[in-house]
Amino acid sequence: MTDVPVFANPAIPLNERIADLLSKLTVEEKIAFMRFNTPAVPRLGIPAYSYWNEALHGVARNGRATVFPQAIGLSATWNPRLIQQIASAIGDEARAKFHYTLAANGGTGTYQGLTFWSPNINIFRDPRWGRGQETWGEDPYLTGELGVAFARGLQGDHPVYLKAAACAKHFAVHSGPEGERHQFNADVPLSDLRQTYLPAFEKLVIEGKVEAVMCAYNAVLGEPCCASQRLLQEILRDEWGFQGHVVSDCGALTDLHSGHRISRDPAESAALALRAGCDLACDSVFDHLGEALRRELITVTEIDQALTRTLAARFKLGLFDPPERVPFASTPLDVVCCREHRELARQAAAQSIVLLKNNGILPLGNDIKRLLVTGPAAASLDVLLGNYYGINSPLVSLLEGIIEAAPAGIGIEYRPGCSWTVANSNPRDWTVTVSGQSNVTLACMGLCPMMEGEEGDAAFAANWGDRDTISLPRHQEEYIRSLANAGGRIVLALTGGSPIALNGLEDVVEAIVFLWYPGQEGGRALADVLFGKISPAGRLPVTFPRTGDQLPPFDHYAMTGRTYRYSMSEPLFPFGFGLSYSRFAYSNLRLSSEHLAADETLEVGVTVTNTGEFTADEVVQVYLIFYGPPRPTTAPRLSLRAFRRISLEPGASAEEQFSLPPAAFTYVSEDGRRQRVTGVVIISAGGAPPLSRAGDLGAPAPVVSRIIVRN
Repeated sequence: MTDVPVFANPAIPLNERIADLLSKLTVEEKIAFMRFNTPAVPRLGIPAYSYWNEALHGVARNGRATVFPQAIGLSATWNPRLIQQIASAIGDEARAKFHYTLAANGGTGTYQGLTFWSPNINIFRDPRWGRGQETWGEDPYLTGELGVAFARGLQGDHPVYLKAAACAKHFAVHSGPEGERHQFNADVPLSDLRQTYLPAFEKLVIEGKVEAVMCAYNAVLGEPCCASQRLLQEILRDEWGFQGHVVSDCGALTDLHSGHRISRDPAESAALALRAGCDLACDSVFDHLGEALRRELITVTEIDQALTRTLAARFKLGLFDPPERVPFASTPLDVVCCREHRELARQAAAQSIVLLKNNGILPLGNDIKRLLVTGPAAASLDVLLGNYYGINSPLVSLLEGIIEAAPAGIGIEYRPGCSWTVANSNPRDWTVTVSGQSNVTLACMGLCPMMEGEEGDAAFAANWGDRDTISLPRHQEEYIRSLANAGGRIVLALTGGSPIALNGLEDVVEAIVFLWYPGQEGGRALADVLFGKISPAGRLPVTFPRTGDQLPPFDHYAMTGRTYRYSMSEPLFPFGFGLSYSRFAYSNLRLSSEHLAADETLEVGVTVTNTGEFTADEVVQVYLIFYGPPRPTTAPRLSLRAFRRISLEPGASAEEQFSLPPAAFTYVSEDGRRQRVTGVVIISAGGAPPLSRAGDLGAPAPVVSRIIVRN
């Protein structure tokens, strides 16, 4: 390989290859490589490449791809192994599409590369946030566990090459309001910063080995995230040892001078971001690095440092290596939307469904002779997709899934009944009459992606994509009540990416299933659950408040009063809750110690028994309550510390074992330092958090014990 340049020789160490490539690039070419859409360099045989691609729940915005449930729905599975499988499948489809496009076009553009700006591991702190659907929910532990699984699946486990590159976003404290994201400052207590907003990022960096981190639009404690020495240097690189690259959110560098106004012009913004540790720009601001050089605001050495990190990702993906050396380069195109991936999407959608109420009407039995399907979600394809989605054919609507699976003896009628946002203005509504004449009415209601989403993305959302209210739209509520008043026995199937307050409708209907945005197989998954092929076992990754009055102001970033960890209000449906067609009992809680010393791991064992009549999954959840005395004032009142999704046949028992490391018995003090708790700690193991509301709704009683924790 004597004629092969050093940078193209895979036998040479990575740092030497990168240094060789940098030595061959002009300053102008280096600056062009600092933006997300990098041009070709024909004289070096380097094709055009775009770093911007999306894979939130499937390869997005680039034609055919398997559409898995939206991220918040995937989180409701509480199944890290499934999440890793899904992310691996996404990586396979990405590889196939990338190499096909590269061969056909000689380069790749936006949404065609292998560097994916997923997962979104921001904390869903407020249900009004339109982008909450992209997250893994409100809990930092659950978010971290599922985010790591996603990153590992997407990046693969090859000792040399990445299958694809994952990116943890948006760093940090990014969670709305959308209309203020380009200039707001998240004034967050240090205890909340370290105890809620940062742990998932730390976990993805240290355990998930995520290749990239995206800095957010907003500021944190007075520093815009993409120019924050605290976040990008002191915490991310110095404290956590991050070795990958940092990319700006799209337009975030422009915000430095136009929104946050910490610089006078794009050249100053470029210099501030580069020197803080932002390596790649998703806007045009880094095009002004040449001017910044001329004004001596930066040095070429600093440009080289950033390029060393961004180019490393392309080398790890094998983009400068002969294709025969890269194990993923031969991924066939027929893996895209293959049968196995479609089945995986169906499995994920079914596992994500949360049964919130059931008076015995579900699963639908042979006594059902007439079924009415109604509501704006029934025939909608939009509700399958969420946001940041690919497309596929067929997309199975809720109505189509029901029709396909229903026993031949059931008469099914479909009437839309009402729309998403406009009330029925016809004085007569025959749908109501049909409901009263049917054995069961399946009312497919809730939210659609046009009602919640990112700034500029949700056409029905007047508040920049955020929700003004967490209630079900009034005319949908009135329509459901009219169906019930006519004698309809209603199964309420709700779609959406965020919690919905029901204003008493939970007492009107006989069953409630929450579907999220369930992906291309959503209709079949719903049918699998309704007709009893699968017992539902999804669990809420977010709290459903009773009303919006229980929420603190949207623009307050302190966690006081927010999520199950800090709120003292009784919710409509608590975090971690979900019912089953079967019944489960917890017993024999076993602890390895009654007095836990410093640096000691606590082994927790519990017996779980399926006492019902269905083979079903159960999600075993372990929570800690720091009781004291003294009880730390900044500690959460309740914290998830372990979980596992298991499957049991009727009458079967499982002995589940969990290890709680010393870090599980810590909290963060007001000054931002992690401290070990002392005194009494309550250990709870069950199918939901140890809250009275969960028990009132039908969750199995947890088993509870206590230990003494010593320094």
